Amino acid sequence: MKIQPVVSASLLGTLFIFYSASSHAYLDPGTGSIILQGVIAAVAGAVVTLRLYWYRIKSFFSKSPKKPEQNASADSVSEEESKP
Repeated sequence: MKIQPVVSASLLGTLFIFYSASSHAYLDPGTGSIILQGVIAAVAGAVVTLRLYWYRIKSFFSKSPKKPEQNASADSVSEEESKP
């Protein structure tokens, strides 16, 4: 994936948002409610996603990788040896 097209599309989109002409449109209270509901849903979705992947994120930024326990590897070796 090339980053250049993404950056230029983001910049172009930002320019369209901030340099648009006035539309003189009426925004009723229902519109504000829908926008608020969308913001709350986005925050709730981000929190749920963060909680689901917290262990992976935490282990990615930890300084030392965790080593597997010796007992688990010894059990798997003994089980393999006992099979005919």
